[in-house]
Amino acid sequence: MAVEESEPVIPELEREENLIAAARHIVKALGSNKNLTTDAKKILADLGSKLSSMSIPSEMEEGKEGEEDEEEEEEEEEGGVNATEDRINVIQEKIMRWEEDQSMIWDLGPEEASEYLNAANEARRLIEKLESFNLSKDDQEYKLLQRAYSVLQTAMARLEEEFRNLLIQNRQPFEPEYVSFRSSEEDPVDENSIVSLGDESVEESLQRDSVSRAAEEHIIDLVHPGVIPDLRCIANLLFASNYVQECSHAYTIVRRDALDECLFILEMERLSIEDVLKMEWGTLNSKIKRWIWALKIFVRVYLASERWLSDQIFGEGEPVSIACFVDASKASILQLLNFGEAMSIGPHKPEKLFRILDMYEVLADLMPDLDSLYLDDVGSSVRIECHEVLKRLGDCVRVTFIEFENAIAANASTNPFIGGGIHPLTRYVMNYLRTLTDYSESLNLLLKDRDEEDAISLSPDMSPGTEEDSKSPGSPSGVSSMTLHFRSVASVLESNLEEKSLLYKEVPLQHLFLMNNLHYMAEKVKGSELRLIYGDEWIRKRNWKFQQHAMKYERASWSSILNLLKDEGIHVPGTTSISKTLLRERLRSFYLGFEDVYRIQTAWLIPDVQLREDLRISISLKVIQAYRTFFGRHNCHLNDKYIKYNADDLENYLLDFFEGSQKCLQNPHRR
Repeated sequence: MAVEESEPVIPELEREENLIAAARHIVKALGSNKNLTTDAKKILADLGSKLSSMSIPSEMEEGKEGEEDEEEEEEEEEGGVNATEDRINVIQEKIMRWEEDQSMIWDLGPEEASEYLNAANEARRLIEKLESFNLSKDDQEYKLLQRAYSVLQTAMARLEEEFRNLLIQNRQPFEPEYVSFRSSEEDPVDENSIVSLGDESVEESLQRDSVSRAAEEHIIDLVHPGVIPDLRCIANLLFASNYVQECSHAYTIVRRDALDECLFILEMERLSIEDVLKMEWGTLNSKIKRWIWALKIFVRVYLASERWLSDQIFGEGEPVSIACFVDASKASILQLLNFGEAMSIGPHKPEKLFRILDMYEVLADLMPDLDSLYLDDVGSSVRIECHEVLKRLGDCVRVTFIEFENAIAANASTNPFIGGGIHPLTRYVMNYLRTLTDYSESLNLLLKDRDEEDAISLSPDMSPGTEEDSKSPGSPSGVSSMTLHFRSVASVLESNLEEKSLLYKEVPLQHLFLMNNLHYMAEKVKGSELRLIYGDEWIRKRNWKFQQHAMKYERASWSSILNLLKDEGIHVPGTTSISKTLLRERLRSFYLGFEDVYRIQTAWLIPDVQLREDLRISISLKVIQAYRTFFGRHNCHLNDKYIKYNADDLENYLLDFFEGSQKCLQNPHRR
């Protein structure tokens, strides 16, 4: 039943004590006051009458009863307090003994460690018991509780130190088998121009590094397995004693240092975005290769093992385990991601596209691993940053590819390419595209966002006829984003080559140049994965185009010379007779024309052996046949002194054409 605040409950003992105190006060007042007023005397007389009417127990009974109660209370109280104090003394002695010793408890063996853990746990249990009494500061047990707090605090500080020392002293070295890496120091691509490579080095320079997409996850022991149970025991006791934050902090600091050391072993230095942006391409290229290699190892080996370690110590999937792992690894993984972000910000130069794609693909491949490692809200910041960097790298790929196309269109020349061979731009672009086919899946995904209609409008090839290419045998069943962009690039390249051909003064060389480059483009597509992108119809059209340029070359080079071997204009006026003078003049002009073409066109170049042979045969069939026919008709009109070369000579001389080494015909019948 509740008691009103205006009527406080006063225990019987308390009332008696108050009464005695009042009586003593009265006695003391009477002793110092000799004269009393009438009223005072009356009150005291009434008090005396009241006391005389009360039954008072005998002195003997009262004394005996009081003694028994007092002795019983004292014995009970002294027994409990003494037992608790003795218990604290024993615990304190065990705990404080190690405060004077500088050695680590766990270094002395399991018995010492077990004794210390038991003592610390005993202090914790004693505190729980004393706290259950709801003691006030005046209680004797309260002082014992304060002592127990102090002992436990000392023990927890020592266990935290032992926990940290066990983690440090038993750290396992990073396995050497995971840290073997070799990278070329320099990439030969000049970052200032996409056509600066020599012909022989183009294909080699664009070779893609192998990026394994199925790297197996390896769990390694980052801490010696033998101490895991001890670490778990210490952590459990620290947690039970409400020292969760201290234990987690100690673990995080030690493992953060270990992760920093791992990055050092992997040679991943801490670079700011400014450092990356200022770096020369040769050095940066090497660092990108190392980053790709290191990221796979760091995530699939080291972070996976780090997560496993925290689960072993703090409990698999426990919030504190995830929190410790995230806090320990966050700085390291963000350091690696920072490099990826810097690369996505940098200048979008075409030669960087392959490396950016490599970075994009390895991060995309590792994203499921990272998502599973950084679970829940505690890991959300790292998870979000991983996805953001992946998105930025993807955006960088799109922009860089468009810049690649723009760079082709803007690649201008002031001087013609010597010899009319395959232009470095053609080699670079076709090898560039061929290498990009290794990234077809990623490129199709990343280029999909660009409007297909814009891509069609950029490319003359995307006419209705070309759209049919995609449905022809040997072609893709549909036009993908990548196909649209690749065809657009080829079209831009062809337009650029046509502009470059106009730099040649000789019309035949213009056609020879276009023949060479279109043939090279068709062969590159036909002999690689590009065939699946461009389709057979595209190849047929390029074959037709370069053959047209071969025919135009022949006409421009040989038509006027072959006309000299025709009969028109060599008859004597008004007769059907042949003018020997005109005949000899025609023959002399033919020889001069042939020698002039020989001198010029031996310096021209057709790099493809089969194409060179085919064109020589075509020329030979026309020139040698016309020459032999001419002599067959007019042999009787010409004597040997006018015949400078026979048909076999001319046929042999044609073998010197298109070798890229200029020659002159000075002595007949000698080569």
